Amino acid sequence: MEVVQTNTATAKRDFLGFSTLDANKIIELFDYSLFVKKKRKGNAAEKGFLPLRDKTVAMIFSKPSLRTRVSFELGIHELGGYAINLDGQSIGLGSRESVEDIAKLLSRYNDAIVARLHDHAVIEGLSEHASIPVINALTDLSHPCQVLADAFTLYEKSIWKEGMKIVFVGDGNNVANSWIELAGLLPFHFVLACPKGYMPNHELLNAARAKGISKIEIVHDPKEAVANADVLYTDVWTSMGQEGEIAERLRIFKPFQINSALLAEAKPEAVVMHCMPAHRGEEISSEVMDGPQSIILDQAENRLHVQKALLVKLLNHEEYRKFHLTHRLLNAAKKIKA
Repeated sequence: MEVVQTNTATAKRDFLGFSTLDANKIIELFDYSLFVKKKRKGNAAEKGFLPLRDKTVAMIFSKPSLRTRVSFELGIHELGGYAINLDGQSIGLGSRESVEDIAKLLSRYNDAIVARLHDHAVIEGLSEHASIPVINALTDLSHPCQVLADAFTLYEKSIWKEGMKIVFVGDGNNVANSWIELAGLLPFHFVLACPKGYMPNHELLNAARAKGISKIEIVHDPKEAVANADVLYTDVWTSMGQEGEIAERLRIFKPFQINSALLAEAKPEAVVMHCMPAHRGEEISSEVMDGPQSIILDQAENRLHVQKALLVKLLNHEEYRKFHLTHRLLNAAKKIKA
């Protein structure tokens, strides 16, 4: 479950999770995301900002998608590249053709692979056999692109600070797993409020705790969990592939809804986040989702900007490096003048 891996023979970089990043690299990516977002507001294409010009990206989707597909496809286009959409079932990923063969073939045609899959082992297989960068656009284990955009949103809004309390209310699912991974890199207080029996991945939890960077708690009382929270976060109670558990999950998770009563237990200035799609009236009330403390659409929009930054980092590292070198020189000049 590596994030930005480097194959010494090919200098290939992948983004599969968070485990091999560090805090400095994440902040660098956030700063570049701010730059990319500003470029878009100023009509970057007219200014010749096309760092993925003539690059092609194969996008494999074995799960339904709205935000992930639109943000990646649009982002690739805006950076000057071209996205090829492939349905995982249609290409027979792992059935009609082996993961190894598909990875090697797509490497001959394209410059990167973006994959939204069920089994995390499949994306690890793509990474192992592809000679081009592979990006995890969601697996049953993790959703790092989502959490990267979420953390960036807090950074952009100047909400992020060391020791801040982020409470994930709901299932210990792939999004919760990625928040736990991130807590192994950036210092904050992470609390997962989940019913007993709906815990996150133990391997990721133990690894993050072992790093000793963040306080990571698992509690089973949502009211207790959100006390003094800076951020309340939730996701659907029933993920794709769990449809047969809907009735049971609705019963078990009912006390874990983020509504105005639960939000009142957090800090008065606390913000509310949701990775979407949202099931209004289940994990979150419409009153809260549409309320003044919600930054849900902001985080959804930021998927586009952060993923564009990530694509440049992986596919045009020289452009990415040049920005940071210039950025550091400008900051140094400002300090000298001060």
